[in-house]
Amino acid sequence: MATKVYIVYYSMYGHVEKLAEEIKKGASSVEGVEAKLWQVPETLPDEVLGKMSAPPKSDVPIISPNELAEADGFVFGFPTRFGMMAAQFKAFLDATGSLWKAQQLAGKPAGIFYSTGSQGGGQETTALTAITQLVHHGMIFVPIGYTFGAGMFEMEKVKGGSPYGAGTFAGDGSRQPSELELEQAFHQGKYIATITKKLKGAA
Repeated sequence: MATKVYIVYYSMYGHVEKLAEEIKKGASSVEGVEAKLWQVPETLPDEVLGKMSAPPKSDVPIISPNELAEADGFVFGFPTRFGMMAAQFKAFLDATGSLWKAQQLAGKPAGIFYSTGSQGGGQETTALTAITQLVHHGMIFVPIGYTFGAGMFEMEKVKGGSPYGAGTFAGDGSRQPSELELEQAFHQGKYIATITKKLKGAA
């Protein structure tokens, strides 16, 4: 039976979604792993999204909290709002109480990726504060550390991400994930999928 890795994300302007797509490619590159993209529900009305110039959502399916129980591992992605995950993703996690009560996510590995507007905008605090959600579910946080190698030490180019996970800088919204940022996202997907497969095989 295939190892299931769910890449679950919220993306308002598409930056997180681009990382998610690359993470899926990385996870899918591991033999025996089935990777799937999911979006969490939007909480803002269309009128507000229109005023924020948010583009229409893609056709990636919307996940319900209970569907998380079907996966063996996860990579959760979200943009930063004041150094923490966006409220849309927090609202989704707030709805996982029944999974928590039954401890259905306990022992499952999970990684985190993110997008911020600026270099000091929460690339690490967003991941760090998100870990509390995993802890209360008994999940295993899987950072990428420095396994990405030389790409972690890039100093000449602007690069998002950290030992916590892949990341990008959106700037005013016009900047898109760079090639190096996408490579790091691919690496994260492959890395977490490999660990998820090992843990499932050892169970």
